[in-house]
Formats: sequence, structure tokens, C-alpha cells
Amino acid sequence: MVGENPSAETKNQEGNENIQEVQTIELNTELESSQKVESNTELSEDNASVKRDIQDAEPSSQKGTYELLQTQLESTEFQLQEKESQYKRLGADFENFRKRTQKEKEDLNTQVKCSTIIELLPVIDNFERARSQIKPVNDGEMAIHKSYQTVYKQMVESLKRLGVSAMRPEGQEFDPNLHEAVMREATAKHPEGTIIEELVRGYILGDRVLRHAMVKVATAPESTDTKAENQIDPET
Repeated sequence: MVGENPSAETKNQEGNENIQEVQTIELNTELESSQKVESNTELSEDNASVKRDIQDAEPSSQKGTYELLQTQLESTEFQLQEKESQYKRLGADFENFRKRTQKEKEDLNTQVKCSTIIELLPVIDNFERARSQIKPVNDGEMAIHKSYQTVYKQMVESLKRLGVSAMRPEGQEFDPNLHEAVMREATAKHPEGTIIEELVRGYILGDRVLRHAMVKVATAPESTDTKAENQIDPET
């Protein structure tokens, strides 16, 4: 009996010590938990404060950014409009230059063509004189006549393909832009100012006169009274 008591007391002491250790651990755990809660609370409060600062700062920052972007957009639109205007002016200038160059080229080609054809017109005149004046009397002369008339026809066809046309002024009213009056004839058969005869043929190319036609123009005949006055002797 005496030997069992010490062991029981020892067990009780050990049990008390274990209880104290458990209580100490629980106390420490509670302290740590409370500290963590306080720390989390402080962190939450700090985050909330930062968010409020950000929210307070965002409106003014967004407004400044919007105004900057708006200014840049307006500047870009102005530059785009200016470039577009420059492009249109450049396109119009180029189109005018192209048309002017094309017109000058066409005028130059027409001038060269006219100069060449004018040099050939006397040859055509000689062929026509030969056809009207030469009268073949035998087979040899007829062969020669037909040969040069063939050349004449080829030249006339070539001029037609180039756009050259001959004037046919007989019976038309005299036009100084097309005709040159080298003779006048008083007649009652034709109205005054009418072309009676073409002496030298005229030619045109498109709306250009290559050579004016030399013509005879009808004039009004003198009246009987005028003839009588001319026959009266002025001294009597």
C-alpha cells in the first residue's frame, strides 16, 4: 500500500501537467488566431483604402486620357482631310496634264499630216490636168494614159484613207473660209454670190482647210438703166 501511493500521485501530477500543456497550447492558438484576424482586418482596411484612392483618382485620369485621345483623333482627321485634298488636287492636275499632252500630240500629228498632204496636192493637180487635156489617139498612148491614171487613183484612195476630202463647191454659196474668188461673172442664170466654176480644187482634212478652192463667182448683171447711163455722153 505504501508503495502504490507514490505512483498514483505521480500520475496525478503528470495528468495535471498535461492539462496545463493543453491549456497553454489552446491559449497560444487563440492568441495566434486573434493576431491573424487583426492582421487580416488591417490588410482589408488597407486594401479598401487603396481602392477608394484608385476610384477617386480614376475619373480625373480617364477624363484626361479621353481628352488626349480626342485631340489626337481630331488632329489625325485633319491630316487625313488635308492629304485627301492634296491627292485630289494632284489627280486633277495630272488629268489636266494628260489631256493637254494628248491634245498637243494630236495637234502635232495633224500638223505633220497636213504639211505632208499639202506637198502632194500639186502632184494630184498635174494628174487631173493630164486626164482632162491629154486625148489618146492610139493603143500605145491609151496604155500610157491608163497607167498614170492608175497611179492617180491610188493616190486619191490613200488621201481618202487619211481623211482628206475634196471640195465640190459648184452651185454652193461663196464662203471665204473655204473658197477664194479669183474670177467674177455677171450672169442672170445663177444667184449672186453663187460659185459657177471651180478652177483649182480645194481640199479639207477633218475641220481643217488644206487648200482653199479657187472659184468663179456669179454676180448680178447690170441693169438696163445703168447701161443707158453709161452710154450717155457726159458733155451733152
